[in-house]
Amino acid sequence: MAEIINLRMARKAKTRAADKAEAAANRAQHGRTKAEKSASQAEIARIDRTLDGAKRED
Repeated sequence: MAEIINLRMARKAKTRAADKAEAAANRAQHGRTKAEKSASQAEIARIDRTLDGAKRED
């Protein structure tokens, strides 16, 4: 005999699983520490300064 399931609980479990997957994707995309963000920004600024210093006047 088939197992009886409560459809409301199954729907909520499905929604929770989808939310959990979305949260994991967001953590991977945005989950950097403040130190990592500032280090990345400093690296970009250093590259920009180096590039601007190498520009030629036309």
